[in-house]
Amino acid sequence: MQSASEVRRKSLKGFDRFKYSSTLWWKKYGTPTLFLAPFLILMLMFIVLPVLISLYLSFTNFNMIQPAQWMGIANYRMLLTDDDIFLIALKNTFMFAGITGPLTYVMTFLAAWIINQLKFRNAFALAFYAPSITNSIAMSVVWMMLFSSDRYGYINWLLFHFGVVTEPVLWTKDPAYIMWVVIVIQVWMSMGTGFLVNLAGLRNIPPSLFEAGAIDGVKNRFQELWYLIIPNVMPQLLFSAIMTIVNSLSVFAIPVQVAGMPSPNYCAHTIIAHLYDYAFIRFQMGYASAIAVFLFLLSFTLSRVSMKVFAPRD
Repeated sequence: MQSASEVRRKSLKGFDRFKYSSTLWWKKYGTPTLFLAPFLILMLMFIVLPVLISLYLSFTNFNMIQPAQWMGIANYRMLLTDDDIFLIALKNTFMFAGITGPLTYVMTFLAAWIINQLKFRNAFALAFYAPSITNSIAMSVVWMMLFSSDRYGYINWLLFHFGVVTEPVLWTKDPAYIMWVVIVIQVWMSMGTGFLVNLAGLRNIPPSLFEAGAIDGVKNRFQELWYLIIPNVMPQLLFSAIMTIVNSLSVFAIPVQVAGMPSPNYCAHTIIAHLYDYAFIRFQMGYASAIAVFLFLLSFTLSRVSMKVFAPRD
């Protein structure tokens, strides 16, 4: 059964039909569109257009001085087959993300779950969240006092004091230790945002749910966690997973501050560092755009996998 408006629209022809359809659309969607317009315009200008421009430049040879020259897939071919440093950066990034991602993800949720049960949880939440709003370079300088490679660094001083070592450990110069130092700093720095999101999800669970669970046979905290809490914080877990993936794959400031640019034997060289090298040191914007597109596709793919894993199930 067709509505009266649909029948009238079909009875009109040409411009009158278009005008009538436009009027109906404006009455239904005009106000929401006006409210969304500022966001949509900014998103188009600062997200969609830069991504499209970067995608185009990834198929060109562009040095910011001469006009871009079309090269096809040459940049991608060189990136995946001829660029040995990129392969090292890719391995380092996967190693870094594979350790810091799951570790940060689990620790933020467990910390939120534990702190949510404490008496002074607001004070603990503020203390736990504070590192994430601090500049990463500034916090790296603080951590460098701990991992200083001379005998006056706090960790080396303790090792000397207890007779564990007889010479300073080169925490920021030895390739065997640099990545682990970066991982420790990154885990500590990136726990705040995920923690806050998980804490908000936990506080939104109604107390009546736990009362119903106790009646149905939930006996301890861990059963509450598994059967009641986790199913009700899946949206927060999804958001935390995506943010963890993005942060793990886009690490740059901390490795550069700890190990320099480039790091010894490229042991802490990441994809973002490789992109920065070609974009702002060598000014090969076409090749840098290819790296950026590769990172974008990698992040997008892993985010989609996370959405499949944490999507609500009926």
